[in-house]
Amino acid sequence: MNSKLFIISHYAASVVNFRGPLIKALRKEGVQVVVIAPDWQPQMETAVLALGGKIANFHMSRAGLNPISDLSTALQLWRYFKAEKPDIVFTYAAKTNVWGVLAAALAGVRHRVAMVEGMGYAFTEGMNGRNAKQRLLGMVLAVLYRVAFKFAHRVVVLNPDDACDLHRMCGLPLRKTFLLGGIGVPLEDWPIQAFHTEPLTFTLIARLLREKGILEYLQAARLVKAQHPKVRFCLLGGLDDNPGAICQADIQPWLNDGTVEWPGQVNVKPWLAKTSVYVLPSYREGVPRSTQEAMAMGRPVITTDVPGCRETVVDGVNGYIVPPRDVSALAFAMLRFVQNPELVSTMGTESRRLAEERFDVRIINQKLMKILNVVAENETSF
Repeated sequence: MNSKLFIISHYAASVVNFRGPLIKALRKEGVQVVVIAPDWQPQMETAVLALGGKIANFHMSRAGLNPISDLSTALQLWRYFKAEKPDIVFTYAAKTNVWGVLAAALAGVRHRVAMVEGMGYAFTEGMNGRNAKQRLLGMVLAVLYRVAFKFAHRVVVLNPDDACDLHRMCGLPLRKTFLLGGIGVPLEDWPIQAFHTEPLTFTLIARLLREKGILEYLQAARLVKAQHPKVRFCLLGGLDDNPGAICQADIQPWLNDGTVEWPGQVNVKPWLAKTSVYVLPSYREGVPRSTQEAMAMGRPVITTDVPGCRETVVDGVNGYIVPPRDVSALAFAMLRFVQNPELVSTMGTESRRLAEERFDVRIINQKLMKILNVVAENETSF
């Protein structure tokens, strides 16, 4: 009998983009896939069904801190697992990692895998370290992870810093920890594009969170634009309800004076096609998907020397690595491209090469399916 695998997501809208290739690969192996997530919309359901998966709904507050609501979420999942009897449960994101793993253990699911795609708001330091709210959330999450991961058979991380921090703060045994190195992108869907230098255009794609380095990007853009007014800066991404979110008023001065264009949450492919250099001055990541997409399309990258980001750039080869929260260093890296536009093509070519080496989703999903016990260790199916 074919295995039945449940993917537990915190956000239905992200499932196809982030888990679509995995669902497709699992179905190719004959695995029955059910995606459980809150707030399905008809077009999302249709997309998952088209991949060969099934969907189920549950209620969860993504940003809420109400323990009664969270326990209700766990109870819903436990009931569903008891009724449907999956062989494997795969969770990702903080809340689903905690409550999904615990519910699966109580329901007797035989193989339980959690994936930590970054340490998130609670563990990301700002200019003055972590504030009181972050420290409190971090303490609570560390305790919950410590409990939940005792019942996980395997915990997947994307970068080695996260593995070390989970071991140090949550007692996660290294024998349970598996380093994936990024979730990857389908390279055929993100083909290399003609290099773009007229006008020279910098782009940042991110939810509007302080920890993404949004304000540093805007400040550096203003410094560069003061010297080179024809250079274009784009910011793609929507407002968010995360505790670390910034609001439109925070970026309005840069919109008012024309420093940056902000179309909101859009299809990023046509914007990346018109981008010269991709910029992500984040404070911490898992391994950022947006950078992987930009690299696949042949875009040089400026990013920060922090966990997750440093895994995407070989400094001086496919871009530049700068210190986090350093506006001057970020502006200087941007100016290197302005003053030497030929770097757009030479470094962009290297980005594509590195994307093929490190971020091919077919190779990464083979590793992940072995961790999930779907394919044998010595088996390759593409």
